Parts: sequence; structure tokens; C-alpha cells
Amino acid sequence: MNFSVIISWVLRIAAAVILLQTLYFKFTGHPESVELFTKLGVEPWGRIGTGVAELIASILLLLPATVSIGAFLGIGLMAGAIVSHLTVIGIESKGDGGQLFTLAIVVLVCCVALLVLHRQQARRLYQKYFSRNKAI
Repeated sequence: MNFSVIISWVLRIAAAVILLQTLYFKFTGHPESVELFTKLGVEPWGRIGTGVAELIASILLLLPATVSIGAFLGIGLMAGAIVSHLTVIGIESKGDGGQLFTLAIVVLVCCVALLVLHRQQARRLYQKYFSRNKAI
């Protein structure tokens, strides 16, 4: 196994574990999660929808054939989370010392690195599904 494969798996597992561990709070309606999404004005649909999207991103990250799709989705989700923290929630939420914000940055960095590592896969998928030069 080469070094880039090992790095890919470490990044994929790290991002997926972080995304998956937050699902308990989103799907059970944990008071802190409800308060956060209420502050954003999207409770309950934003909380549940974000949880579903994070679950899908986690699965896609862990499947070798869809790493680049999962990374792209993860980048979008974490960009939204970071912007929300910077504009509405605040870096620190409920005295967490900025832990949620930091975890969003970690997932974002992992997903950007994964998209770079798997750029050939992303390019192939783009050409297959979105390119105007598709073979008929």
C-alpha cells in the first residue's frame, strides 16, 4: 500500500467519524442542536436535512468509488457550517471553546485534501456526467 492510499484513508476516516458523531445530536433533537439551528432560523428541517446530508457525505467518503463526491459534499457542508459560525452562531457555541467550529475546519481541510488526492476520480466523474464532450 503506498503512502497516498494511507493518507487518503486517514483523511476519509477522520472526516467521516467527525461527521457521523454529530448525527446523534441532530437526529435525537438534542437541546443544544435544536438551539443552534433555531438561532439559524432553520429548525427542525435544517437540522434534519443537514444530518441527512452529513450521513450521505460520510458514506460517500468511505466508499472508494465515491470519495471525490463525498469530499465535494463535505466541503459544501463545512463551508456552510463555518460561514454560519462566523456570521450567526459565533466561534464558541454554548461554552464549547470553539470545538464545533474547529471540527468543521478539520473536516473542511480533510475534504479539500481528499479532493486533491482524488482529483483524477473527480475529473472522470465530471466528464462522464457533466461534460459537453460526452461520447454518445
